[in-house]
Amino acid sequence: MEFTKSLIKGKLIKRYKRFFVDVKLNNEIVTAHCPNTGSMKGLLNEGNEVYLLKNNNPKRKLKYGLEIIKANENLVGVNTHLANKIVNHGLKNNLIKELQNNEEIKSEVYYDKKTRFDFLVTQKKQKSFIEVKNVTLFRDKKTAEFPDAITERGSKHLLTLINAIKEGYKTYLIFLVQIQNMENFKIASDIDNEYYKNYLAAKKAGVNFLAYRCNISSKKIFIEKKLRIIDE
Repeated sequence: MEFTKSLIKGKLIKRYKRFFVDVKLNNEIVTAHCPNTGSMKGLLNEGNEVYLLKNNNPKRKLKYGLEIIKANENLVGVNTHLANKIVNHGLKNNLIKELQNNEEIKSEVYYDKKTRFDFLVTQKKQKSFIEVKNVTLFRDKKTAEFPDAITERGSKHLLTLINAIKEGYKTYLIFLVQIQNMENFKIASDIDNEYYKNYLAAKKAGVNFLAYRCNISSKKIFIEKKLRIIDE
């Protein structure tokens, strides 16, 4: 997935009210939209290098959107709205080994009245639901983690994926690691132990868990490499 225009480099000042970040661009301080409702744990140190996308839409109040933060020498893609676009590109271009040669790819498909999954793909008459989780947390040099805060919604998705298996679907949860240089992935059980328990239950029930790292630059982001999932 390529950015529509070149990103602009600046320095992070602070994030506030979840959706706003102040950034120093040259000698100017601008307020940019933060397209990430998570805690963004470990990413928000003042002075971190950031990359903004400028928009020319007169209807938008903010002229800039936050796309990438550099933390501990790694570029991290923080725009959660891009996660499904990156995975869609990966599915269409056979970048996900377990989900290649799909005959049909549908986005945002309702499983029931309460739950919508990110993708429904068909391979040789087998239908598979796919849920995507964007990953931005890392607390050591090589291991990405999810979640970065308690996620009741994430637990609900795990339980619903189990129900879908009972109805004949294959199910996948893709942890999309938008962090450079990661080699491993694990569930952050110390942050949300309930999610970890539901993850283990879903794995036992047959949900397929995948973790893929992205190649990240100021020009494009795309799926690059499968990571090893570590169970504690």
